[in-house]
Amino acid sequence: MKATEQLHHMGQSLWLDNITRGLIANDTLQRYIRELSITGLTSNPSIFDHAIRDTGFYDEAIRGKIEAAQGAEKLFFELALEDLTKAADLFRPIHDATNGVDGWVSLEVSPLLAAEPVKTLQAAKQLFAAADRPNLFIKIPGTPKGLSAIEDAIFAGIPINVTLLFSRNQYLKAASAYMRGIERRIEARLNPAVHSVASIFVSRWDVAIAGKEPDGLSDCLGIAVARQAYKAYRDLLISPRWVQLAAQGASPQRLLWASTGTKNPKASDTLYITALAAPDTVNTMPEATLLAFADHGQVPRALPVDGGDCETVLDGFARAGIDAGKLAEQLQREGAGAFVKSWNDLLLCIESKAHA
Repeated sequence: MKATEQLHHMGQSLWLDNITRGLIANDTLQRYIRELSITGLTSNPSIFDHAIRDTGFYDEAIRGKIEAAQGAEKLFFELALEDLTKAADLFRPIHDATNGVDGWVSLEVSPLLAAEPVKTLQAAKQLFAAADRPNLFIKIPGTPKGLSAIEDAIFAGIPINVTLLFSRNQYLKAASAYMRGIERRIEARLNPAVHSVASIFVSRWDVAIAGKEPDGLSDCLGIAVARQAYKAYRDLLISPRWVQLAAQGASPQRLLWASTGTKNPKASDTLYITALAAPDTVNTMPEATLLAFADHGQVPRALPVDGGDCETVLDGFARAGIDAGKLAEQLQREGAGAFVKSWNDLLLCIESKAHA
């Protein structure tokens, strides 16, 4: 049994952090579903930028549709929805069989709207309606300005992938926004079963402090932060507030590990997959990481619900002068900025190909 299948049987969903037109056209995605236990996928502006820039799969469509689309942004969403609706259809049997727990694909709203919650909500509604697929998550960043948009989108019945979370505190704020949206639906006598995931970014922590780690704690900060968030997640699922919502038919907002590709060439290429094996979670992994784990990954015991040694590890970083709270805020700001840059690069790429 492949390591990917073992993780699946443990109760962790494996999603591919990639989407290209070629993956669907050459049946690679179908093979990953069939052979590597992939049950969903995620996308972001950077992924689509590389897909459009580095392949020729989109060239004809870009040249043929740019004038009718009236701009690169509208054309991008048209291209992305074409890909993601096809992917959603491939995952639809999984989605139906798991009653909506699994089988999802994700599309992000424009990062330029991050500071404008009203426009973010409007864009989320438009994209979800345009896709016309029940298993499409709309990605909204869990930034301070994004939290109200997340709550309002959940109240509107839109499934949300909360992105750009870096810490336990940021996760708990996103979870609270999700629950407020559900509580409002219950008050309005609407169906409370609106699905969501909360995405904790892992490897960027270790990149941010590379060369500054205490002895013996190399590539440990991201894992410790993720495990701390996992404890908060498990505690939340047994809290009176959530138990009351679940009794009325609400679905848990699952915790998702994002940015799980190893950046340190001296570390294991499956470091974050092995360290964060946990039931009732999602691990969305880059294609190279997925293939590496399927080839030589090892599945350990499941992550302890109390987070294991996370607090001891975090104390070690604190003694070395690394303030995890401030760094989480910095990483979220930098992540939002990086998404804007990727978005602008993506639109420039589309315009360039349109006029080539």
